[in-house]
Amino acid sequence: MKATVNENCIGCGLCTNVCPGIFEMGDDGFAHAGDLPDSALESAQNARDECPVSAISIED
Repeated sequence: MKATVNENCIGCGLCTNVCPGIFEMGDDGFAHAGDLPDSALESAQNARDECPVSAISIED
């Protein structure tokens, strides 16, 4: 699975607090994500669901 952050990201950092192993803030001030192990799926889904601008997608 893979998590992605789209251009709607406002750089609030919520996702990095909810799921720090998958989401990180880049030098550009926005969140970035990558491969998503099964063990992190639940916390990544929580980050997606709590994102204030719906910028996170989780795909197979």
